[in-house]
Amino acid sequence: MTTSNLDPPRSPKRKRSSSPNGIPQYDGADDGAALQYGYDEEMPSELQSPVEDDTPAKRQRLERPRRLNYVPHLTLRGHKRGVAAVKFSPDGRWIASCSADATIKIWDATSGTLSRTLEGHLAGISTIAWSPDSKVLASGSDDKIIRLWDISTGKPLPNPLIGHHNYVYSLAFSPKGNMIVSGSYDEAVFLWDVRTARPMRSLPAHSDPVSGVDFVRDGTLIASCSSDGLIRIWDTSTTQCLKTLVHEDNAAVTSVRFSPNGKYVLACTLDSCLRLWNYVDGRCVKTYQGHKNEKYSINAAFGAYTAEVGLAEFEGEEQERWAFVVGGSEDGRAVLWDVSSKEVLQELEAHEGVVLGVDVAPDTTIATCGLDKTIRIWKRQPLPLETNGTHGAEVVVPIMAPLVDDSTPVNGTPVGAQDDG
Repeated sequence: MTTSNLDPPRSPKRKRSSSPNGIPQYDGADDGAALQYGYDEEMPSELQSPVEDDTPAKRQRLERPRRLNYVPHLTLRGHKRGVAAVKFSPDGRWIASCSADATIKIWDATSGTLSRTLEGHLAGISTIAWSPDSKVLASGSDDKIIRLWDISTGKPLPNPLIGHHNYVYSLAFSPKGNMIVSGSYDEAVFLWDVRTARPMRSLPAHSDPVSGVDFVRDGTLIASCSSDGLIRIWDTSTTQCLKTLVHEDNAAVTSVRFSPNGKYVLACTLDSCLRLWNYVDGRCVKTYQGHKNEKYSINAAFGAYTAEVGLAEFEGEEQERWAFVVGGSEDGRAVLWDVSSKEVLQELEAHEGVVLGVDVAPDTTIATCGLDKTIRIWKRQPLPLETNGTHGAEVVVPIMAPLVDDSTPVNGTPVGAQDDG
């Protein structure tokens, strides 16, 4: 069985054109207004722009912590092969995981109990995506098929999405849940109508396998990326390519994700870097390093954090929030960076072997998964009061969170207690 997301081979390089198949690329300044559409409002505080400007900063009620203290909470077992992706449902109730064993497992996000095992694909599953209402899960497989699953029954919907000619690598639901975008080893991006289960458009997007796709928060734009080193921004309604982003190193791009505020895209590349792009200007504004990523398709996610909680004088008041990025690593770690400063906030000793997938829940719980067949759940705990993380040299809490001892119960739940479904 082929496991496309676990160790994808590179397809032969083809000559790239700046305007593939005649699709115009609007790199001029005049197109900035089109890309800005829908994002003219003030950015929420938890997603502050990492680009410096002259706007006076809002007075921070508490100093930003320089360290976070995520600790192991649960280990979920049951998959028989490496786990390619893990995703929290938008309502925070469920955790979905997919694997090279051709199954999807649905876990209770609070207890870690296995709820359902979804079976039907004929080959390994590289990608999953939740519908906005948390009622449907989409999955893409090496069997070239995208299936939609009713979470309440655990059964697939009658009509799978059939059209790709090779392994399906990446999926994303539109914010309204009426469309799905998919990327495949066949080098195409498909836009699907969920109601009819038929493709609306097929975009000849890249000259190598499409490793990542995403919708912006209002659904007007799509991002795609590929091992050809390119990131492309598409207009959802016209399917025109509005922008092509490429770094001078031209490293293969393995995943792409819009920031929650819609102003940036985060890309993982096989030169051990995460890059944050201002796609309107076509500029790479931040580069995050410290992990290892040279071979595997590894994704990243955004999250938000506050100063330490539990201080009486701030009870009942909304705290200042800052953004972080978390990404996997081929040496078993997951690394958290502050979006703006690029500081490493914490390193999680997450798995034995490659960490393939990461996700952040609405309540900032972190999930990781990897080649060791497990999913691990991480909860943030307060730092000791005398070392609240705001005084760099005085912090004594280790930056590395330890790997869970598989023989030790975690928060009262025995590791490995879940059955195999």
